Amino acid sequence: MVANLGKREPPAARRGSRRRPRRESALVWWALFAALAGAAWWLQSWRVALLGLLAWCLYQFMLVPTMCRILSQQGAACTERTRGRLFACGPEHQRLRNDALWRLAGLRNPFQKAPALDENENETGVVVVSSDVRGRLTLTDRALILLAAAGTVGVLVGTVYGFR
Repeated sequence: MVANLGKREPPAARRGSRRRPRRESALVWWALFAALAGAAWWLQSWRVALLGLLAWCLYQFMLVPTMCRILSQQGAACTERTRGRLFACGPEHQRLRNDALWRLAGLRNPFQKAPALDENENETGVVVVSSDVRGRLTLTDRALILLAAAGTVGVLVGTVYGFR
């Protein structure tokens, strides 16, 4: 007996599953950063080193393949893939991420609208995990965002110094 003669539907094991497109390996990015560091050392150029630092900061802010990791009201982390440590998977999760980034800077979000009750909160009347906790950044994200921000400030200072 031959299975799937002329049928275009997937086998039963694959039905309903969503295949995500593959992403480039992080090793490609780290090879680029190593090449920039090697070029800066070879050329003895602090300007090329600043360019490499700027590329790493851009990578951490906007290009690194990562997970959303916003907590649901029940406490489970969102496993949707995102790109960049500043971004989340959807508008509701992005609002929580923006609030967390403002808190990381030590400020309240000036663009935050009045706190809206979540739909699930209205049904049960109980919030298991509050929005402040749900949007909290992990220690790794916090550290790398702060390092990338410091690197960006360093690049700006180095650029202004280079104009003298």
